[in-house]
Amino acid sequence: MDRSKFLEELSSTEIWDVIIIGGGASGLGAAVDSAQRGYKTLLLEKNDFAKGTSSRSTKLVHGGVRYLQNGDISLVIEALKERGIMKKNAPQMVKDMSFVIPFYDWWNSPFYGLGLKVYDMMAGKLGLGPSELLDKQETISLINNVKNEGLRGGVIYHDGQFDDSRMAISLARTACELGATILNYVEVKRLTKENDLISGLEAIESESEKKFLIKGKVIINATGVFSDRVIQMDKPEARPMIRPSQGVHVVLEKEFLDGPHAIMIPHTSDGRVLFAVPWHNHVVLGTTDTPIDETLEEPRPKDEEIDFILANAGQYMTKKPKRKDVKSVFAGLRPLAANQGSDTETKEISRHHKVNVSTSGLISLLGGKWTTYRKMAEDAINTASMVGGLKDVKCRTHKLKLCGYDENIDFDNPLHAYGSDATKITAQGTAKDNQSLSSKFYITKNLILWSIQKEMAIHLEDVLARRIRCLFLDAEETSKIAPSVVEIMANYLNKDEFWIKDELSRANKIIKNYTI
Repeated sequence: MDRSKFLEELSSTEIWDVIIIGGGASGLGAAVDSAQRGYKTLLLEKNDFAKGTSSRSTKLVHGGVRYLQNGDISLVIEALKERGIMKKNAPQMVKDMSFVIPFYDWWNSPFYGLGLKVYDMMAGKLGLGPSELLDKQETISLINNVKNEGLRGGVIYHDGQFDDSRMAISLARTACELGATILNYVEVKRLTKENDLISGLEAIESESEKKFLIKGKVIINATGVFSDRVIQMDKPEARPMIRPSQGVHVVLEKEFLDGPHAIMIPHTSDGRVLFAVPWHNHVVLGTTDTPIDETLEEPRPKDEEIDFILANAGQYMTKKPKRKDVKSVFAGLRPLAANQGSDTETKEISRHHKVNVSTSGLISLLGGKWTTYRKMAEDAINTASMVGGLKDVKCRTHKLKLCGYDENIDFDNPLHAYGSDATKITAQGTAKDNQSLSSKFYITKNLILWSIQKEMAIHLEDVLARRIRCLFLDAEETSKIAPSVVEIMANYLNKDEFWIKDELSRANKIIKNYTI
C-alpha cells in the first residue's frame, strides 16, 4: 500500500476499467474482486478506509438469527454461506463465538431450540458447531453473572466474530497485491459524462488539494449511507434510495460478562435482539435501530439509545451496567436499501443488497451487511463487466486467501488479526518497541509504524480508531496515550510541532463523540 506510488498512477493512467467510489466493506470487496479478474481497478475513499459504518458494526460474522425470526430465509442462507467462506479465506480474522440465549419464559425454549437447529442445517458443511438446549444450571455455568431469578434454561449456538476495520485493511492490502490502486483521502467532487453516459469523474486529494480528472469505463458507487449523494451527482432529481438507520454500541470492562461466551437477549423492549459480546478483553453491548434523516460522517449516539441498551442488558445481568461504567460508545449508520415510498420500520427492512444501474451507467451497490461483502462485490463486478463492456471473467474470490492468511492462530494473541504478518511486526526495532503504551489495550511503537508503512494510515485518528482499536475500547485511555502516539508518528513522518498540535486537536474532537 504505497500511497505516493498510487498517486503517481492516478496522474499517469489514461483510463481505468473499473473505478470504485467508497472504501468500506463493499467498496474494498469490489476492488479485490475486480483486481482478481484482471481489470485495471481504482478505488477512491473520501476519508479513511472503513471510516464509516464498516468500522462500527457489532463485530459479528453471522447468518442473522433475527432474520430467521423475521422469515428472511434467503438472506440467512446467503449470509451463513458467506460466513463460512470468510472463515476459510481469512481464518486469522474470524473467530468461532458461542452465544447463549437465556430463557425466562417456557414458550421461548421450543422456538429457539427448533429455530437454531434450522440455522445449523442451513449452514451445512460451513457450520461452526451444533446448537444445544441447556438446563438452568448449564446456562449459569456458561454465563456466571446471568440473572438467576426466573431463569428456566437456555440454548447455545455458534456464530462468528471478527474485527471489522482490521478486516477492511486486510481487503485493502489484498486488493493492492492483486494490482488494484487504492487511495484514502481522495474526494470525488463530480461525475463527468460524454453523450449522456458517465465517462469519469473529478476528484481532489485532501492532503495536497491537488485535483484530478479521471476517466473510467465503468463507475461503481459503494458509498453506503452516502450513496444518494453520488446518485444525485448523476441525476440531481433522483429520489433517495437509502433509508439510514442508526445502531449504537456501548463498551464495558470484561467483568460485566465474565467468560468467553456471548449473550443474545431475544426480546428487548422494542422487539429487537440485543447482544453482549466479548471483544478485545472488553464487552460490546448493542445495538439499537433508530431511523435518522441526517447522514453524518461522525454520527452521535443519543442518550435514549445508550439508556435503552444499558437498561435491557441490565435485566439479564447480575452486575447491572450504569452510564459511569461505559468505556466507549459508538454509533454506525446502516445503509438500508428500502423500497421507495415504504413506511416500513427500519428494523423490519431486509438486509439484502441491491445493484442499481442508472440510465447513464452509474452502478450503485446498495444495502447489505458485512458478512455478505464478498457476494455483494461479486454481484457488483458482474454488473460492471456488462455495463463497461469488459472482458468476461468469472469471479474467483470464494477461494481467495486474504492478506495475512494463517490457519495456526492463537486468538488470545493481541496480534492475531495480522495473521502471518504478526512476526514481521514484532521483528522490527528493539524489544522495547513491542511494549504496549497502555495497560488497557495493546498498542506498540511497532504497530504504529506498521500502520503508517504498510496500511496507509495518515492521521492520528486512523491509527487510534481503525488500525488499532483503542478508541472503540476506551475513549478516556485513548485520550491519555494520544500524545505519545502522535510523537511516534511525527518522528517517523518528519512532521513539526504545528502538525502534532493539529492532529491532537482533530483527534480529541472525535474522541469526545465516544465518551458519555
